[in-house]
Amino acid sequence: MKKRQIAAILAGIMTMSLTVPALAANETEGEVTLLIAAAASLEYSMEEKLIPLFEGQNPGVKVEGSYDSSGKLQTQIEEGMEADLFFSAATKQMNALTEEGYIKEDSEKKLLENKIVAIVPKDSDLEINSFEDLVKADTIALGDPASVPAGQYAKEALTSLDLWDAVSAKASFGTNVTEVLNWVAEGSADAGVVYATDAAARAEDVEVKAEAPEGSLEKPVIYPAAILERTEHSEEAEAFLTFLQSEEAGEIFEEYGFTPYKEAEETETETETNAASEEVSE
Repeated sequence: MKKRQIAAILAGIMTMSLTVPALAANETEGEVTLLIAAAASLEYSMEEKLIPLFEGQNPGVKVEGSYDSSGKLQTQIEEGMEADLFFSAATKQMNALTEEGYIKEDSEKKLLENKIVAIVPKDSDLEINSFEDLVKADTIALGDPASVPAGQYAKEALTSLDLWDAVSAKASFGTNVTEVLNWVAEGSADAGVVYATDAAARAEDVEVKAEAPEGSLEKPVIYPAAILERTEHSEEAEAFLTFLQSEEAGEIFEEYGFTPYKEAEETETETETNAASEEVSE
């Protein structure tokens, strides 16, 4: 009797040793995790709709986002961050990584356009109706121009309006645009400059008072995305980048206030600008 019991126990152990590893293999077989290093202003659209939609269409692929200022993400990638794609809020950081050899050749796509806007807390009675009126605020929230594209754009616009010295003297500088937005939404700052999409995401807490005046920025606010050279999941990364260029994804981006990038429009604008410059020089 005891021999039968021992034999049964041994048989059970052998069965477990064979089946458990197989089960573990089945749970992980074919699953790929993509890490997307994306600008902080993309977090809502990515996490709420785009990533869940892509994962639903591509079983076995999990997408994780790491969100911060594009400048900080650039530094993290340079220091070895194991990301598969970079989705920047400006071309400056993308160009730098391309020159340094971190971007897969010919993978960069310009996907979106955005606007920078002046905002105040929802219950504010401060009379700000233009960027010029920002000087009326006692405290102003801006992204740090050293690393935050929204701050770089704000500095460019305010410098072109001869307002940078006056505004920066009253400024608190955030480490990313989400921090700037939160300061204004919470009333820690009287006013701030963020992307139009960020303001739209917190419309119950902040009010947009003005867009950056036409001509105050040399180029539009462009969001490029690209695959990183070090990725070990090229096929899945390419599929996600293709998805971000789709009409379906474009409609979602528009829901969050972005404008899908139209290269033809920019080319036409640049051509007109160059033509006008030639006429003036003649």
